[in-house]
Amino acid sequence: MNRILSMAQTEFRIALRNRWVAVSVAMMVLFSLVLSAAGSAPTGALGADRLSVVVASLTSLAVYLVPLIALLMSFDALAGEVERGTLPLLLTYPLSRTEILLGKLLAHVAVLAIALAAGYGLAALTAWMGDARALAGLPALWRLFWSSMVLGAVFLGAGYGLSALSRRPSGAAGLAIGLWLGLIVLYDLGLLAALVADDGGRFTTDIFPWAMLANPADAFRLFNLSASEAMAATTGLSGAANSIPAWAALSSLALWPFAALALAVAAFRRVTP
Repeated sequence: MNRILSMAQTEFRIALRNRWVAVSVAMMVLFSLVLSAAGSAPTGALGADRLSVVVASLTSLAVYLVPLIALLMSFDALAGEVERGTLPLLLTYPLSRTEILLGKLLAHVAVLAIALAAGYGLAALTAWMGDARALAGLPALWRLFWSSMVLGAVFLGAGYGLSALSRRPSGAAGLAIGLWLGLIVLYDLGLLAALVADDGGRFTTDIFPWAMLANPADAFRLFNLSASEAMAATTGLSGAANSIPAWAALSSLALWPFAALALAVAAFRRVTP
């Protein structure tokens, strides 16, 4: 464990030097404040506290932004070592390849935690200043925070795997953007097209729920929306949130980080100095 923590400290200092901490915090704070101001409009119509409505907007933000930040931090984690010629030196340390990846993961999760705490914290403060009932939404905000961390860990592991497979930062960057577009944008568009074509048939009733759970981003969204009727109503996904149990979405979300890290370890073992 000490070796992993030592690796994590080194990676965190590199992230500080490369301005990843500052960039991540700035992105989360900017978008969270904008959504906090814009997302509080339906508060009166829903009869919910302002923070619960803001959390619904932050959930939609996290689905897009958290995976993107995670992939931007991780796409050159191994390919960069290969290109700079530092991988042979790194492998001489008394660390296994799994421990190296775990150290990088801890450091990048810490960066993500700082960014999320800053963005969500300022959004909660803004909501509380505008509505004294906003404290009722703190459980939903806490759920969103730690589930965002899990979602980030999924895409960090995926980024490490792509970085190991590519061996060049430019190629890894292209693969990372392709993965983000595929899972975050095109996947849901494909499901929507299939729903329209199916028109209430077998795909809608039997296959669609499992297809949602197969994507970590959709599992994250459904897990958070199932906890609050106001959140589901605000995003228009009340039907999907009610048809899929919260435990199923949580189970899917919890398994993905281990699967992504296992694939990253397998890919890293194939990399030769």
